Amino acid sequence: MKQRKPRIGVLAVGRSTFDVEYAQTVFESAWSGLQGLDAELVGAPRVHYEADAALAAFAELAAADVDLLLLLQVTFTDASVCAEIAGKLTVPLVLWTFPEARTGGRLRLNSFCGVNLAAHTLSRKGKSLENVHGAPDSKEALQQVQDAATAAAIVRQLSRARILVVGEHPTGFDACNYRPDEIRARFGVESVTTPVSEFLDSVKALPDSVADAAYARRAGDFKNLGEMDPVATRKTLKAYAALKSRADTEGFDGIAVRCWPEFFTEYGCAACGAIALMNEDQRPGGCEADVFGVISSLVLQAASGQGVFNTDLVDIDPVGDSVVFWHCGQAPLEMADPDVEPRATIHSNRKLPLLSEFPLKPGRITLCRITQGDGKLRMMLSGGEMLKAPLAFSGTSGVARLDIHAEDYRTRLLEAGMEHHSSLAYGEFRPVLRRVARYLDLEVLEFA
Repeated sequence: MKQRKPRIGVLAVGRSTFDVEYAQTVFESAWSGLQGLDAELVGAPRVHYEADAALAAFAELAAADVDLLLLLQVTFTDASVCAEIAGKLTVPLVLWTFPEARTGGRLRLNSFCGVNLAAHTLSRKGKSLENVHGAPDSKEALQQVQDAATAAAIVRQLSRARILVVGEHPTGFDACNYRPDEIRARFGVESVTTPVSEFLDSVKALPDSVADAAYARRAGDFKNLGEMDPVATRKTLKAYAALKSRADTEGFDGIAVRCWPEFFTEYGCAACGAIALMNEDQRPGGCEADVFGVISSLVLQAASGQGVFNTDLVDIDPVGDSVVFWHCGQAPLEMADPDVEPRATIHSNRKLPLLSEFPLKPGRITLCRITQGDGKLRMMLSGGEMLKAPLAFSGTSGVARLDIHAEDYRTRLLEAGMEHHSSLAYGEFRPVLRRVARYLDLEVLEFA
């Protein structure tokens, strides 16, 4: 589920008893600012002063497949138009209101009072709106609109997502449990399950040549690839070719794979290298058949526009205030420290290839997990800095200093009943993700 440009439906309303000339100036400035966003604007650049005209314009926007409706409350209006729109709307509603100078003279817009009236009316109907309040040229207000539109687009993309699930989660890994009907009802995500043995049989039936392209790709990435067991290495790359083929032909946005023990015991290779390549293709993978891990990665990937790493928290240092995020060897190559040459390696426990090995690069990170902890769906968010540090553990791992102290993070993680997997991406994406949670009706559990 790759990042895409959101479509914003724009509708401006006002009342002609206020300062129409000034209202037009405010609207034109706001429209100019909106044109600078990384979004497609849908709607006519005009203020509608009559209810019938505003509702007719909304009808056109409702048919235009927009991700979000932005209603510019240029002057005060009563709540009737907003209430009628909200009753028919199937995407998030954001109202932008505008401050005005305290001159001691005429109240020229009275913009905010209009949205206050609308919010009350909607609340009595069990609906809500989101308010952005700022000058028409306010960078902060425009960024809030951008974040809202990006979040709304992510939610719509998620509602059309498909996940391939290869096998069931291992015994005792309740953190990877999920219900297909629940994820379909709550997020719109469709899951398709294939037994792991059936998938591996299909891989075995493929000619070895299907691994040629992936082998050439990895040979360019890892200078020591030739040192790996060639038979087992090609098995991992054949598994990748099979996963990629199914994703391409059946429209899967992500995959959740029961990576052990069958990949080792029934086929003779590690699934990690296949998942790493899928992560690099921006079709994120979750080991241990972690479907909610994949959903979390899809959301974070769409917010960041980057490859995402589904990690374990494996070490906490309260004295040095750092933690280690690790997972066998499946981080996307773009996360490698540029000063360290990435290598091919074997699984630390099963001693079979193919895995990636490198320390994670320094930089700002965001952590995200849609969690079932405490028996309810929430979104966990956290942030911090990945530090420049030697490889902490074999495979792909990184040492991070979070915005919350390491000991507090450990304590809160366990108190909240969090899963052992979190999705990690480089950059700061919590403003967008908080809105994603709001639009998905998820409580935000923020460790900061």
